[in-house]
Amino acid sequence: MATTTPTAPAPVGERADLVDSLRRHRGFLLTTVDAITDDQARERTTVSELTLGGLIKHVATTEEQWAEFVASGPADAIDYSTVDWSNPPAEVVAFMESHRMGEDETLAGLLERYAEVAAATDRLVAELPDLDLSWPLPEAPWFEPGARWTARRTFLHIIAETAQHAGHADIIREALDGQKTMG
Repeated sequence: MATTTPTAPAPVGERADLVDSLRRHRGFLLTTVDAITDDQARERTTVSELTLGGLIKHVATTEEQWAEFVASGPADAIDYSTVDWSNPPAEVVAFMESHRMGEDETLAGLLERYAEVAAATDRLVAELPDLDLSWPLPEAPWFEPGARWTARRTFLHIIAETAQHAGHADIIREALDGQKTMG
């Protein structure tokens, strides 16, 4: 007799909408890297530093960090007002590197990691006891002082980030070889 692994029930209602929207925008992003090589994934096709592989890496890293925020609250944050940008701390360097596909990285590896992050986020959306759970945002110049985000708001932010970067990736891909996500 075959054994089966129990799975969480499929999300319904608002949670289903959140997961569907996450998957839709991830799909737009993933379309931009369909059938390209690692070298193409590293190629800059605009004046921007952004590349297709770098965007996949960044979106995965950012989604993972925001999901961790939902699950555990804010991590220790850097005081960006005191950063010496000529010699930034390791955390800032790591953030900057999260936008770059390294020579030792493959697109397949980045996509595998992104799929793992996406699956974990989808599970979190489905299983989190309360979407109204909120945490204070870390202190940073781009956040309102003293602001809090609910899990719901954070998931909406992940959707917005993914959609925005899918648009960036679409421009980069079109400049690479004329391929478009839509149209």
